[in-house]
Amino acid sequence: MSSRRRDEDGDVKVRKKTDLKKPRMYKVLVHNDDYTTQEFVVFILEQIFRLTTPAATRIMRHIHNTGIGVAGVYTRDVADTRVDQVMDLARQAGFPLQCSSEPDE
Repeated sequence: MSSRRRDEDGDVKVRKKTDLKKPRMYKVLVHNDDYTTQEFVVFILEQIFRLTTPAATRIMRHIHNTGIGVAGVYTRDVADTRVDQVMDLARQAGFPLQCSSEPDE
């Protein structure tokens, strides 16, 4: 597609629109530890990531069994915000829960 504009002399200028690339996506990872309760991890997954209880429980068990799990995949700004929200809630609750993000391949 193109858009047309007139320059100072009244000539028509044609400017091509560039194709937009999809933004790079980032995985939000929740890390297992020996102190944060499973109930709190499920709470985080339900509240921050808007998962259903069965989905949150399934991801929590995966995190518990493997040491790390993907809570969601988002654009960079959204992923960073979710990480900050998890860390703030964990700190307020007195848990050492860790959360990070990394590019999704």
